[in-house]
Amino acid sequence: MAKSELDRVTEEKIAKGGILVKLYFDMQSEDKDKLQPLLVDLINERLLKEPGVVYCYGAIEEPLKRDDYYISSAAVHVLLESIRYLSILAFKYAPIGAEIIKPQKELHINVWDLQSMILDVSQYSSEYSRYMMQKVMSPDDLNRINEQLKNRQELGKKLIEKKDEGEQPK
Repeated sequence: MAKSELDRVTEEKIAKGGILVKLYFDMQSEDKDKLQPLLVDLINERLLKEPGVVYCYGAIEEPLKRDDYYISSAAVHVLLESIRYLSILAFKYAPIGAEIIKPQKELHINVWDLQSMILDVSQYSSEYSRYMMQKVMSPDDLNRINEQLKNRQELGKKLIEKKDEGEQPK
């Protein structure tokens, strides 16, 4: 049986550290007619355009009535350049489930991707925390936290400079 272009691309990316996953999403609304377009938008206009996404396609379920609202779900196959991008998608879109399709046994990750993944998660976590603080804290508390973050940033710069100079941070 001849391999499809999709199979060929998938195998090439997996061989180079890519990962094929199936992500599960759900949405709820009081308006049944809004659900499927929202899920189509999620797949075609958001996930597909994320950095590191090679391709994605999904199947969207018909909305079901639950009490006073409707619920629908989508199962989306996503081929990614590396596991780094999976962590970004998980943080940004919060799927209700994830299944790694390929590779099936072991996943090798290079140090650069691991470092990038950790920094990406840290950045998104920081942005989320900042957003939550702005919405919940009083202006005085927010100013105090911002000053602490500024001091932390300056300390981080000093540590990086010492490392670059070959010194051990104290």
